[in-house]
Amino acid sequence: MKRSQRAMQIWSLLICAARERKSYTYGHLADILGMNGAGVFSQTLGKIMDYCEDNNYPPLTVLVVNKKTGLHGKGLTTVEYKKENSDRERVFQFDWFQVKPPTTRCFEKK
Repeated sequence: MKRSQRAMQIWSLLICAARERKSYTYGHLADILGMNGAGVFSQTLGKIMDYCEDNNYPPLTVLVVNKKTGLHGKGLTTVEYKKENSDRERVFQFDWFQVKPPTTRCFEKK
């Protein structure tokens, strides 16, 4: 599967998570995607982060967190850790279902 296709899957999961005010650990996300708990998401999440930034959306990628720390991976958002809670709240409050969803082509550009 191409990264742009995987990004579409993750986008869908994350906007649902935002609506439910929850986050996913990297391992849980890998399990949902059938990757048996082992997945490297930095490049795929980077595509989502760039898309959010390009469209002035809150950083959706803050909803994917490390199991031990509860924090998102460094470099997967443009926000600083000290602002993470406020940015997570912005993600939760944003009406993701009112914006035109991205296509795989949107994620192929990056």
